[in-house]
Amino acid sequence: MDLLNSLALGFSVALSPINLAYCFGGVFVGTLIGVLPGIGPVAAMSLLLPATFAVPPESAIILMAGVYYGSMYGGSTTAILVNIPGEAASVVTCLDGYQMARQGRAGAALGMAAIGSFLAGTLAVVGLMLVAPTLARFAIKFGPAEYFSLMVLGLSILAYLSHGSLVKAVIMAAAGLILGLVGLDSITAIPRLTFDRMELVDGLGLVPIVMGLFGVAEILANLEQELKREIFARRITGLMPTRDDWRRSAWPLARGSVLGFILGILPGGGAVISSFLSYGLEKRLSKTPERFGKGAIEGVAGPEAANNAAAGGGFIPLMTLGIPPNVVMALLMGAFIVHGLQPGPLLMVQKPDIFWGIVASMYIGNIMLLILNLPLIGMWVQLLKVPYRILFPLILLFCVIGVYTASGAIFDVYLMIGFGVLGYLMRKFGYEPAPLVLAFVLGPMLENNLRKALLLAQGDFMTFVERPISATCLAIAALLLLSPLLPRFGARRNAIALEQS
Repeated sequence: MDLLNSLALGFSVALSPINLAYCFGGVFVGTLIGVLPGIGPVAAMSLLLPATFAVPPESAIILMAGVYYGSMYGGSTTAILVNIPGEAASVVTCLDGYQMARQGRAGAALGMAAIGSFLAGTLAVVGLMLVAPTLARFAIKFGPAEYFSLMVLGLSILAYLSHGSLVKAVIMAAAGLILGLVGLDSITAIPRLTFDRMELVDGLGLVPIVMGLFGVAEILANLEQELKREIFARRITGLMPTRDDWRRSAWPLARGSVLGFILGILPGGGAVISSFLSYGLEKRLSKTPERFGKGAIEGVAGPEAANNAAAGGGFIPLMTLGIPPNVVMALLMGAFIVHGLQPGPLLMVQKPDIFWGIVASMYIGNIMLLILNLPLIGMWVQLLKVPYRILFPLILLFCVIGVYTASGAIFDVYLMIGFGVLGYLMRKFGYEPAPLVLAFVLGPMLENNLRKALLLAQGDFMTFVERPISATCLAIAALLLLSPLLPRFGARRNAIALEQS
């Protein structure tokens, strides 16, 4: 009964005219971002963050969340029609979606992607609604030692699941932690790593770092590639999948939803890994695996369900533990803090209207996306014809405006350009930016909880291993970081990395 009352409170917030408008704006922009190759949800949310400063907190979070799960919907359109993924989670949709388009079945692929995304997104919101209250009650028992160990575990999982070298991922996480130390010491107020620059006294801003690493670096990386767009389906017909399509896709949709939801909760899981694992799972379970890669609709249904369910699942650790499981959630956490809200177990108690308002807005947003996507596919196809020579300078302009608007400091624009060049070089040499950004966001919290735990234990480090939850988290983290030395775990990690490649 409490759950229904809470949900009713949430819908009363989400259905207010202003929040409906922001929800629509978020999912529309998210779909647009997903359709346009080269702009990911992280860069788009970074651009929008300064624009939300003047709006109510719940409206701002509803807008930002809508951009995220909206981009998961939109990414499939370019993957199916142009064979270029709109965002990273849609890479695997290219394999069979584009082949279906070549066979004249673009409508069925787009329809299955949209309806499957709606079903999985809705199931993820139901899971969020059922799991979040229980996890939040459990998390209230956590002390500083447990939070510290949980964050160490989160960073370890992210490094473990990063494709490429584990050592490089750990180096990136360490660099992120060091960047998080820049500014005044939270206890002694002594400047650290500021090099006598007044601009660094308040620390580095999240927005210039994220926009540099993901927005500017993405443009620089695309400039050296020859991007060709050949749209096969100029006139889209037959959007509703056939009965045979539904028969083939029912179980992949169900499995993809469950797999994506679980992986979305795990730190480092996210939409990209869940879509790849879902594709691999369906191919292994299929009686005709040779159809995959040649236009099998199961290869569209499973991954699209998985990446949308993962987007919903990612909200659970953020809103109940206050720990972002991936870069997008780290940015959303930044939005919470900018608006004076602290995500975590007390959010549900202290701000139930905001917590349940965001949950309810996801139901509404998913319905809006279903209504938006199918009739507007023709418009998205026209949008795909915008040349890159116009698109990329516009994105760069928006990045500069967004960073300058957020702080009013030209120093942050230089910082963004510097991180853009750094992000480009990191891509060239196989270093992933995600562990750096997540460690940067978690760094101050990690340090704060470490110092609190040591103060409470009078400097005794044994407090981290004497408390069961903390000891368990640290043991798993150590196992993951030492996994390259264990043949079985090392082989498993390499298999996951190979699937992502």
